[in-house]
Amino acid sequence: MKIINPATEEIIEDITEDTLETVKAKYAAAKKAQSAWAAVTVEERIACIARFYDLLDGEKEVLASALTSEMGKPLQQSYNELNGARSRIRFFIDQSAHYLKEEWTVLEGATREKIVYEPLGVIANISAWNYPYLVGVNVFIPALIGGNAVLYKPSEFATLTGRHIQRLLHKAGVPADVFQLIVGKGAAGEWLLELPLDGYFFTGSYKTGRSIAEKAASKLVPVQLELGGKDPLYVMDDVADIEKVAAAALEGVVYNNGQSCCAVERIYVQEGVYDRFVAAYEKQARALVVGDPTEARTEIGPLSRPAQLDFLLEQVSDAVAKGAELLYGGKKLQRKGYYIEPAVLTNVNHSMRLMREESFGPVVGIQRVKNDEEAIALMADTEYGLTAAVYSDNYDRAEKVMRQLNTGTVYWNCCDRVSATLPWSGRKHSGLGITLSYQGIRAFVQPKAYHIRG
Repeated sequence: MKIINPATEEIIEDITEDTLETVKAKYAAAKKAQSAWAAVTVEERIACIARFYDLLDGEKEVLASALTSEMGKPLQQSYNELNGARSRIRFFIDQSAHYLKEEWTVLEGATREKIVYEPLGVIANISAWNYPYLVGVNVFIPALIGGNAVLYKPSEFATLTGRHIQRLLHKAGVPADVFQLIVGKGAAGEWLLELPLDGYFFTGSYKTGRSIAEKAASKLVPVQLELGGKDPLYVMDDVADIEKVAAAALEGVVYNNGQSCCAVERIYVQEGVYDRFVAAYEKQARALVVGDPTEARTEIGPLSRPAQLDFLLEQVSDAVAKGAELLYGGKKLQRKGYYIEPAVLTNVNHSMRLMREESFGPVVGIQRVKNDEEAIALMADTEYGLTAAVYSDNYDRAEKVMRQLNTGTVYWNCCDRVSATLPWSGRKHSGLGITLSYQGIRAFVQPKAYHIRG
């Protein structure tokens, strides 16, 4: 399997993929090792994760460089991802023992009752390339703390990072057989679905997530899917500082080269401030620096995959053919690498692919709306339900809108953010299950009820 630098199109390394036989062998080893890992105290397991937390900081230069080279995000954003991952790990280190300890629910009377939390067993973590540390630690950290063994399959576009994760977890004291790296493309994920695993945790597209859910259904084991979104942002006409809101919206669209599940993908602006917002947004978009992700001044690097570049160009072309005005960008840069100019389109509507399909890139359509009711209807007009943002100087007004949105997360005067203390979940085609918060700790264990008499 060739690891290609998306900024230069050069081959970084050739890596040997797993075969069906090696995947089966890794599963057998993990299954054998899991019971001993579960027998270790939760405090000892947390101590291993604390050492991993320190190692991520100690090797951050090497890790950030590898991530940028294989995925294409600007180098500073790779450092930001590592810092964000450590912040989430810190949450799990600090909170897991409390939420995994046995709970006595009845202490008096003839029969005492308690709940004990036990690991699921051996789970598959089929992860994503856009934030391999952030989406990875949401799963494998609480899974390991909960006493599970993990077969971790990073995306083929984040394999070097996956190897670093495995190396540092083993160095931190997690037994080699308890955390196993599965290297490969789609076939490797299919082989995991053929194994009698105790849970499947996937981050990626709706199409692949649905396929995993269908194939795993007969196993009657937990299936958790963190899928995509078509996340809207609404700007109300009571906003005073339009320049500031435009800057926030732009960052929500283009950060991580626009390749975020919760990136802003649709913008609706009330007509009273529409012209000012569009002017501010376009001006700031034109000032963005697109280029070599290893240079400090770069704000947008290449897309991770050439197919995604073609997909975005098709979305822009479709929108223009249907009447959209392309104010800026939306063209392939004439240089090596998978680069696209950030695109700003107006006069858009929901007949356009740009406003309905997940883009996963630095492109966006800005649509004029008359009032809150029209904005709510348009924001809800999607198969996805991950996040939605409202910008307003009046929280009460914004909250009335947010309460009517069928999404797992809502934002007031912010966007494109995740917090370890809050549950991360999607609705409709954006997924099943929960990561993060105390609920994300307990997603990797199963309760056992004790009735104790005598």
